[in-house]
Amino acid sequence: MSNRTFTMIKPDATQKGYTGAILDQIIKAGFTIKAMKWIRLTEEQAGLFYDIHRARPFFQELVDFMISGPIVAAILEKDNAVADFRELIGATNPANAAEGTIRKLYAASIGENAVHGSDSDENAVIEGDFFFSKLERF
Repeated sequence: MSNRTFTMIKPDATQKGYTGAILDQIIKAGFTIKAMKWIRLTEEQAGLFYDIHRARPFFQELVDFMISGPIVAAILEKDNAVADFRELIGATNPANAAEGTIRKLYAASIGENAVHGSDSDENAVIEGDFFFSKLERF
């Protein structure tokens, strides 16, 4: 079990001005930010990040969404980081997310679900490495 996870605040949330509120909720939940950047993905970058979904019918729609505006990528630290963060963000479908979770508060739909959170310790490392060099981490 790792004490780090990866997150992205997605274009729907950044464009609606939810970035600060989401970061505040993350910090209040006991996470510390170990790396963070505000960027806009290219189509190539989004395709590489979501390559695992390339064969799925929603792949291009996902890529188009992820390049539609800026994102905030971050590496977070806390004991039991992956599981605790998944609980904090809530179910992928905001209609099924628990009250008070990030997706219940800020997501509009399954596709526009405000945040990404790593689903395993292994993927947290892979996803963090995709966005951050060793020099960008604290």
